[in-house]
Amino acid sequence: FSRLFAILSPPFPNLNGGPIQMGRLKFTIRDLADSVLKLTNSTAPLVFGDLPEDDPRQRCPDISMAQKELDWTPNIQLNEGLPKTIAYFEDVLVSANSV
Repeated sequence: FSRLFAILSPPFPNLNGGPIQMGRLKFTIRDLADSVLKLTNSTAPLVFGDLPEDDPRQRCPDISMAQKELDWTPNIQLNEGLPKTIAYFEDVLVSANSV
């Protein structure tokens, strides 16, 4: 996994509603999926599909737009943030199922 995107709209008029790369680490989607499976104790199978013809084989993470337009720089590493993200979504799912 080599990129995380945030889709933004005003009050950031220079972004025109487009994506902004928010991550700068280079790792594969497979690495991320394996980490999620491990952290969630999941036995779900991974499903692989064909990549689009125009999919880049090597991405070059660049967070300069996020730094310039949002005055933002990442300060949490994936191995710290991923468990927090998983816990957040677990809480969301529990709350949704209790309604």
